[in-house]
Amino acid sequence: MEETTFVQFLFYRLDPAWRRLAQEQRSCRKTEFAEAVESQDGIETYAYNTTGLKTGTDLLLWRNGRDVSELQASASRLHHTELGRYLEISYLYFGLIRPSTYVRRQTSQEQAALATERGTYLVVYPFTKTADWYLLSKATRQGMMNEHIKVGHDFPSIKQVLVHSFGLDDQEFIVSYETEDLLEFQSLVMDLRSTDGRKYTLSDTPIFTCVHRPLREVLELLA
Repeated sequence: MEETTFVQFLFYRLDPAWRRLAQEQRSCRKTEFAEAVESQDGIETYAYNTTGLKTGTDLLLWRNGRDVSELQASASRLHHTELGRYLEISYLYFGLIRPSTYVRRQTSQEQAALATERGTYLVVYPFTKTADWYLLSKATRQGMMNEHIKVGHDFPSIKQVLVHSFGLDDQEFIVSYETEDLLEFQSLVMDLRSTDGRKYTLSDTPIFTCVHRPLREVLELLA
């Protein structure tokens, strides 16, 4: 049996007081924070800038790990850095990776959570189905999901990252898409809105559009 991979999406808001510090102070503290992230054994971290794309967020750290306790402890160590004292978690989503209920053999397009290379844009949102969805027969649900999957295959360059949160967080899934073209991604979303399964969506907001960059470059954009 494969070891479970847990996923955290940590969205941070930067305290405006940070920008009033001297440049030399900010530079040293960004280096400290970067080194703290880079020294986390057993945790894979991807950094994204969200400034100007969502109110209340400036930084996303997407973190994959095998041990929940270590994910907690390492997040705490980040918060104890000098830069960490200026970062407040504004949104946090947590779940784990598991096989899809509706796709027998997932391709890298349908589940890119453990890929080693990340796309330029990541769009993240919590997702929950209605109670009526689960009262449908499995065959009916599979038929609607087949339609959903078919639409996704019409956009082969867009990859999905699906994290299961049932019983662990407020939402049932954390749905994310990686893309190089936001216009193309928007077209995918518009096509998915007209599928039969759409009426069984209870909630799929807030939506976060994030730009992937190397960690130290993301930290530089904090100013």
